[in-house]
Amino acid sequence: MNRSLRSGYNYDTFLSPFTWRYGSQEMRRLWSEEHKRRLWRRIWVALAEAEHQAGQVSQAELDDLRAHQDEVDMARSLEIEAEIGHDKMAEIRAYAEQCPIGGGKIHLGATSADVEDNADILRLKESLHLIRQRLVGLLEAFAAQIERYQHLPAMGYTHLQPAEPTTLGYRLCQYAQDLLIDLQSLDNLMQNLKAKGLKGAVGTSTSFAQLLHDSGMTPAELERLVMEKLGLEAMPVSTQVYPRKQDFLVLTTLASMAQSLHRFAFDLRVLHAAPFGELSEPFAARQVGSTAMPFKRNPVTAEKICSLARYVSTLPRVAWDNAAFSLLERTLDDSANRRVILPQAFLAVDEMLFAATRVVMGLVVHQENMERNLSTYGVFAATEMLLMELVKAGADRQEIHERIRQHTMVAWVGMEKRGEENPLIERLSSDSALVAFLPAARIRELLDAVSFVGDAPARCAEFLHLLRTRLAEI
Repeated sequence: MNRSLRSGYNYDTFLSPFTWRYGSQEMRRLWSEEHKRRLWRRIWVALAEAEHQAGQVSQAELDDLRAHQDEVDMARSLEIEAEIGHDKMAEIRAYAEQCPIGGGKIHLGATSADVEDNADILRLKESLHLIRQRLVGLLEAFAAQIERYQHLPAMGYTHLQPAEPTTLGYRLCQYAQDLLIDLQSLDNLMQNLKAKGLKGAVGTSTSFAQLLHDSGMTPAELERLVMEKLGLEAMPVSTQVYPRKQDFLVLTTLASMAQSLHRFAFDLRVLHAAPFGELSEPFAARQVGSTAMPFKRNPVTAEKICSLARYVSTLPRVAWDNAAFSLLERTLDDSANRRVILPQAFLAVDEMLFAATRVVMGLVVHQENMERNLSTYGVFAATEMLLMELVKAGADRQEIHERIRQHTMVAWVGMEKRGEENPLIERLSSDSALVAFLPAARIRELLDAVSFVGDAPARCAEFLHLLRTRLAEI
């Protein structure tokens, strides 16, 4: 991630962490004020091109607008805005000053939302495309680690308590599966996201109907021409703005991705903790973990992911209100918060995906601790296999179940209260009631939890094929 612009900031005023700390330069560029105005100008030129076909803009006027399309002058536009209090009109005037021939035709027939809302959709599509690239990269990183660890036994935990063995690869499949669902949702969203189009102040195209009277072109035809130039599809109907439900769907999709990333990062934090000690995120050689405790290797990247995910999870609620309270043909009470929630949601998810990819690619696996936890707790889960084999050998199921239960309770108390090593294998393999049906060596063999991972490796391989097939289609 490029942090090179830090020195260019003025640090004597408030800076959002998203200005420099979280998110990529690519995403910041997409949500920059300059890029937004470039999109506005792109729409004004596309509108002028369509109006030229309708005979309302001359070739000289159109050429003039095209010639100065990319000459965004933020200083001049902000100077005008300070005087008139309207950002769109300020940009129109700044652009018109640059275009002595065509300046008088900028924004002809349009209302502000005809430009801003279509620009918003263009920017949302660009941002979603970048997020998609990041997500695909993360899934590729997961695929590599799933393949690497599909056979590595690990203790499984339910209720944060030891359960039955699994494999590390199979656990990683769970996170990748969540993100694969997010990828499908993202693709559906991108395919169905639509622009307002050109429908004027309340969505009835009245101004365009007046402008195009006797031109031989209908407002619907003008809209189609402009949308084709922009690569957008217009909503069939709209008010002054595109349906704010779309913002809610965008933020819900991003929040779902944040949810998946939070689950992965939170699990990593748990498994990083000393009682588990099975996984940790990469830690640089000169990285400092704590100001007070020099030994600390805190899971700060995973904690950052969880923190940003928690924030993103709140944003769909704001978008819900914007959509639900968009009264009649439109109110402006969504405008200020949309300037915040849309860019910050994208920048936060952008940062989370970048961070998660770095963690997955550099995942540190403490295999010796995984083996320790398996040998300590896996034997309890393996007693189920022992029970089955004893009954098959002729033992009474109820009697043997109670005998094994008593041994497990004694072993557990010894471990938990007295800090003893797990004595269960020794107790069971020396119990005459059990040895009467199975040799002690066979009992020890059955209590080796490493061999009881079920079909986890096979399911890993199956999911890995599904994942890579999906990624190959991209």
